[in-house]
Amino acid sequence: MKNIRNFCIIAHIDHGKSTLADRLLDATGSVTDREKQDQLLDSMDLERERGITIKSHAIQMDYTFEGENYVLNLIDTPGHVDFSYEVSRSIAACEGALLVVDAAQSIQAQTISNLYLALENDLEIIPVLNKVDLPSANPEEVTDDIVALLGCRAEDVIPASAKTGIGIAEILEAIIKRVPAPKGDPSEPLRALVFDSVYNPFRGVETYFRVMDGEIRKGQEIKFVATGKTYGADEVGTLKLKQVPKTVISTGDVGYLITGIKDAREVKVGDTITDAAKPTQKAISGFEDVKPMVFAGIYPVDTEEFEELRASMEKLQLNDASLVFAPESSAALGFGFRCGFLGMLHMEIIQERLEREFNMTVITTVPNVSYHAYSRKNPDSIIIVNNPSDLPDPSSLDRVEEPYIKSSIITKSDYVGNVMSLCIEKRGQITNQTYLTQDRVELNFDMPLAEIVFDFYDRLKTVSRGYASFDYSPIGLRVSKLVRVDILLNGQMVDALSALVHSDNAHHIGKKMCEKLKELIPRQQFDIPIQAAIGAKVISRETIKALRKDVTAKCYGGDISRKRKLLEKQKKGKKRMRQVGNVEIPQQAFMAVLKLND
Repeated sequence: MKNIRNFCIIAHIDHGKSTLADRLLDATGSVTDREKQDQLLDSMDLERERGITIKSHAIQMDYTFEGENYVLNLIDTPGHVDFSYEVSRSIAACEGALLVVDAAQSIQAQTISNLYLALENDLEIIPVLNKVDLPSANPEEVTDDIVALLGCRAEDVIPASAKTGIGIAEILEAIIKRVPAPKGDPSEPLRALVFDSVYNPFRGVETYFRVMDGEIRKGQEIKFVATGKTYGADEVGTLKLKQVPKTVISTGDVGYLITGIKDAREVKVGDTITDAAKPTQKAISGFEDVKPMVFAGIYPVDTEEFEELRASMEKLQLNDASLVFAPESSAALGFGFRCGFLGMLHMEIIQERLEREFNMTVITTVPNVSYHAYSRKNPDSIIIVNNPSDLPDPSSLDRVEEPYIKSSIITKSDYVGNVMSLCIEKRGQITNQTYLTQDRVELNFDMPLAEIVFDFYDRLKTVSRGYASFDYSPIGLRVSKLVRVDILLNGQMVDALSALVHSDNAHHIGKKMCEKLKELIPRQQFDIPIQAAIGAKVISRETIKALRKDVTAKCYGGDISRKRKLLEKQKKGKKRMRQVGNVEIPQQAFMAVLKLND
């Protein structure tokens, strides 16, 4: 056990975690030349295309240092704020963390946020200054920033370049010398933490775990504490580049388990695995339940594919534990699911994965957040509003509360004014402003979550020319003056396009939505009025003109009454058409609301 080291890599997005993981695998000889490729641990097509890590990946490396053999378990983590749940799970299974900071970009919001997560779990932090070979790198200045943040010595910061391989041997030495060996009692009953799971269509659910006490053997009867179900351990092993079956996994080690579970809901991430015959008395305090930030409806394009969509979502949820969903129905779209996501990127990735991995064509409704409404009759009972159509009648409402977040924005001092005006426009209140260095400022705002759901991140990058980094955490609910803006097409309300907005912005948003829908909905044989309304009051209207056949073309000359008769006949037909006509809404129209400022 004293020769095992469990560590993860944490950093802001694009600071070089995946490349560093590649170099560590090369240096320890864990991959052959034939298997080598860039971002080796990013196995999903989507990860490689976008250049981001979505899933945390575990891999075991063997390394000989000063004549002793060591086993290093690396858990690579994502950097984007939307996948912070993955990071928290990886951290819970480790004793140490490599904190990677880009020498050209210095410390950013996600660096600090992930660092706090690691410190809460008492991890040994090894600071690594990456990309020191870049012409734009400022190693001395950034080292000072790291020293100020961590309170360590400048000698503790390891200068490295994951691209060229500088400093890799020093990083491996630091992992062995500084990261403590796992603690645990091999004689105790089995206690293992489930930190990830994936669905394999041939073998069922593969569970990834870290053994805290005891050991797990092939063929042993094991029990999942949260569900209380027992299974036989058909196969256990360690995670090299491919799975390596073993007969036993001991205390402190990381491995995988296959029990032939076919139902995705029976494995909960954060659960404790124990021996069925001699169960442990103290379950591991797993991770807290994930709190979704953004809600949206996902509906199958073909209503008959509802059950297929359910099966796909369950398999996807197993692979991505931060996805939350429940069935719901809509008058416009039929049966579907109300899904909770950690952010807009997370939502985009889920939609893409449903289409790629499960061949599902889906419609996603306008994303929104979860509100609490209170009625006048019963002011103590909470009505949870996940969908704008759930909001009770305004006349019976006492108040509505919306979720607020504490946001931390780190930017260059040149862009402070632009960032402030954007946050104030989004109803933010500044709580703190700290100069980290002469030209780097941290701004803290309290903001409504609903305002950052849509285009906030993109606009923040625009106003700061890509320099601002953003991170947030929820701080509870506050009373707000909200109204529901409904969209009516041809007099019919489209519940999937309803939105809850602050009353000050309602007219502006209603007008923008009508204009946007006018561009996107194709013309029909009849006039289509598009209206935005608050309750019974219409606040904006646009009309999509009908496609008209020139019925008077055959009248050349003659009395005007002949032409009028034909036009009247056409008008009656158009009117009848409008009463029975159906308007098809394209998928872009549902997402258009997100890009109102373009």
